[in-house]
Amino acid sequence: MTADTGTHFPQRTEARTHQKSSRLPGFYELSMSQRREIIEDLAGIDGQTSGTFGDFGTLNAELVNVFIENGIGTMALPLGVATNFHINGQDVLIPMAVEETSVLAAASHGAKLARLGGGFVTSSTAPIGTGQIQLYPIGDADYDKILHDHKDELIELAHDGQQRLLTRGGGVRGIRWRYIEALASLVIYIDVDTRDAMGANLINTICEKLSKRVAELIPCEMGLRILTNLCDKRMAKARCRIPKEALANNQFSGEEVVERIVQAYLFAAHDVYRAATHNKGVMNGIDPVVIATGNDWRAVEAGAHAYCCRSGVYQPMTTWTKDEHGDLIGEIELPMALGTVGGVTTLHPTAQASLKLLGSPNAQLLSEIAVAVGLAQNLSALRALASEGIQRGHMSLHQGNIRLAASRDQH
Repeated sequence: MTADTGTHFPQRTEARTHQKSSRLPGFYELSMSQRREIIEDLAGIDGQTSGTFGDFGTLNAELVNVFIENGIGTMALPLGVATNFHINGQDVLIPMAVEETSVLAAASHGAKLARLGGGFVTSSTAPIGTGQIQLYPIGDADYDKILHDHKDELIELAHDGQQRLLTRGGGVRGIRWRYIEALASLVIYIDVDTRDAMGANLINTICEKLSKRVAELIPCEMGLRILTNLCDKRMAKARCRIPKEALANNQFSGEEVVERIVQAYLFAAHDVYRAATHNKGVMNGIDPVVIATGNDWRAVEAGAHAYCCRSGVYQPMTTWTKDEHGDLIGEIELPMALGTVGGVTTLHPTAQASLKLLGSPNAQLLSEIAVAVGLAQNLSALRALASEGIQRGHMSLHQGNIRLAASRDQH
């Protein structure tokens, strides 16, 4: 895929093409086993894969000891499927791992509203992560000339031993640097196309390897050598249009709800306290997709929030405007370092099953799906806030938690 273009979903197997709609009215009323049967058929996954969703102990002791230190067990999260998503012309079922009541319902409702305007249109840039080598130059060496003259050599050194990455079309895309006067420190940035890997270990390895050669070229005291989670060359976008008629309710006309949602966005754009909660709602959608696919949600959170501060003022992750027809337009653009190969994504059986449910996307498409879910989640929250209030729907779904807690207190 060329940079910043919409990603196409992989084709499903022919045997499963008779029904692909993510519109599943009444899905929430079915039993878990019935839901798994439906997604097995719709997503074209086999019984063994869908059975992973029903195995509440898929992470065995061996994997626990591989993933972490001092392991004593596991802590499970509920895994659900968000429905109604129509992305780049295709329907897709979204696996989401989350413990919070109403998140899946909100994502599905937001997707249903977006579907009325054609669904989500997404795009992404190449999967380029960035590493940093920090050093403190000693003496008056002309580091600009040295680094410029040896840039090709450093790229070649970075590629040494990375044949698999190069074969897949990845590799170093650039080396740049800047001097931080306040620290008397030089920082070298290495941009690496990691293809379908998240790439943290790869980038850290390259940084440490190149730092040894840099220290030979420039007399210095070496500082830090590590990737940055602000991967602003690895961006994912999503956009949707909601017909104003779809937003009308008993209290407000569609035009009024559109205006109230736009004003709610502007509130977040001008008030950092509101922006924090606005963005938490966006991540309510993104994080569960990241977790379900075995990716690092802390890295995604760090990058997303840092990107929101790029102007010097913390800003909302989404924008909501009104077009010339009075319809609501939602947009999101965030750095999204996700992988579909390597690490937990490859080893965790539920992560593998979740990726199959999504149609085995590459890293770029997965990032686009994630931001589309974040946009849907935000839409649903703002629609509720701008009309009947957030608690009405949330608390009706939360009653089950309250009843269960009360029954346990009585025993």
